[in-house]
Parts: sequence; C-alpha cells; structure tokens
Amino acid sequence: MYKIGVDIGGTKCAVALGEINGEEAKFIDVSFFATIKDGSYKAALEKIDSEMSAMIRRANLKSGDISSIGISCGGPLDPKRGVIMSPPHLIGWDDVHITEYFESRHEIKAILENDANACALAEWKFGAGKGKNLKNVVFLTFGTGFGGGLIIDGRLYSGTNGMAGEIGHIRADRHGPVGYGKAGSFDGFCSGDGIVQIARSKLLELFQRGQKASFCESPEHMGDLSAKKIAEAANGGDALAIEIYRTSGEYLGRALSMLVDLLNPEMIIIGSIYRRAENLLWPACEKILKEEALHHSLSVCEVVPAALGDDIGLYAALALG
Repeated sequence: MYKIGVDIGGTKCAVALGEINGEEAKFIDVSFFATIKDGSYKAALEKIDSEMSAMIRRANLKSGDISSIGISCGGPLDPKRGVIMSPPHLIGWDDVHITEYFESRHEIKAILENDANACALAEWKFGAGKGKNLKNVVFLTFGTGFGGGLIIDGRLYSGTNGMAGEIGHIRADRHGPVGYGKAGSFDGFCSGDGIVQIARSKLLELFQRGQKASFCESPEHMGDLSAKKIAEAANGGDALAIEIYRTSGEYLGRALSMLVDLLNPEMIIIGSIYRRAENLLWPACEKILKEEALHHSLSVCEVVPAALGDDIGLYAALALG
C-alpha cells in the first residue's frame, strides 16, 4: 500500500507519495512549495489537497490504494483530535481540523503529529538511528523553531495530549530573544530567528560604538540578516558572528544537559541549522554539557546531527503513515 506524507512548515510545505518497507522509505512523487501566508489556512489546505490529487492521478492510483496520510506540523496541536492549534510560525492557523479536512475529501485515514515527534520517528528508523536498535532517542528541531520528539523504551512518547517534548518553551534566561511567545526561552536562543535576534542585539551595541560587522554594515541592513548569512561570516572568521553562534551553542548545551539528566537517552539527534553549523555550535555546547550533565548519563549518550538532510520533513510525514 502507498502512503502520502504532508510536511507543513513556517516557510515551506511539501507533499510526497511513497512507500515504506522496513527501514527503507521510497519516494515516488514529491512536491515543494512556499507556505501560503495570507492570514488564512484555507488556501494552503486547498493547495496541499490539489497536490495530493495530482500525485494520485500521475501514479495511476485510486484513493483506495493509499493506506494513510501522515501530516507533520509544528505545534501546538492535538494529534488525538487531528487539530492544529495556533502555531507561532503559522499565523492564522487557529483550530484547524486538518485530519477531518483530508479524510472527507479522499476517504483515507489521516494522522497528525507534531513535526518534532514525526522527525524523531523518521531519524530513529531511517536516519541517524537506523540499524542501531536504539530504545531511547531524543530528536531536536533547530530551524524555524526549537522543539523535541521523544522515543522512550522503543515507542514515541507524546504525552497526555501530544504536548510532550516542548523544551523550546522552557525559559532558559530571564531576558533574551523571544521564541515560542516567551522571552529568554530555549526556542529564542536555539532557532534561526533566535540567532538573528541575538545578532541584532549585539550589532546594536557595535553600531553604537561606531563599529560595524562584515555581515552587516549598518542598522538599515539588519532586515537582511539570516542564520545562514551569519554562519557564513563566522566560517569566514568574523569575530562577532562566531560569538553569536557561541552564545546559541551555550544555550543548546543547557537544553541538552536537562534532557540527558532527565531522560538518560542513548542518542540526541539535532536537525536543520545544527546539521549545517555543527562546527560553530558544538564546541560551546559540549563545554556546557560536560559542566552540567551527569557524567554517567552523558557517557552513554551520543549527540549527532540529523542524517536525513533537507528531506527530513518528507521522511517524517511518511513515517507517520
């Protein structure tokens, strides 16, 4: 039986038609497109629905050939009811009964899960954890937001109403960049937008001293900042850019220390920005981990970048199915 995966992100969406056989996932058809941000979710759902229908037609299939639709989306959401509930990165997506929407159109069972939980499943089965027979794994998003997916005793753990693993909402400091609606949260320090916020704060100090950075010459250019641009400057030796990533890395270390002590995992897998900027984040992160985490717990925990690359959202959505 075939499966459809839908990955809904703050920047882009993806739809895939594929199959899963053991620890192998095969994609038959894939479509990427920018997330529609007109203040309403309806246009986005219609676009996703049209892509699904087109894929089924191109593969000469019928709805009855599709076993399930897996939907991966940033939280908060209620997976048991199939409802997306006002994610901070999807403005206007309030109380969206998304599984009901697609089930009514295709008569295929739809499954909704937090993107971090879905990615945890994907990396555990198809990515960094593949073939290792791991029972306790933590996956962390480090992209638009910072969230966690938990595999405990060989099963996905999502909590009472699907909200387990939201480490990004924990306040790491009294003051700091805003993430997940809370200043100083781990989401604020350990995300793409958080890195930009850290940069803006440090750049203002620099500008007021009459100095400038190689990646931003004046306050008028701060609107063009991105985590990628800052990482490129850091890799080029820019001291301020290196300091920005060091700050983010330190807070990442604090978050990981909590997870190591609380959950005693065998592996922590970190995606997105961490995968691309591990060299900038890991030194500061490792230093904090060694200072803060219990030695016996840390000694059995491996911290690795996600292995599925930019396609992790597609693997995650298929894994749900």
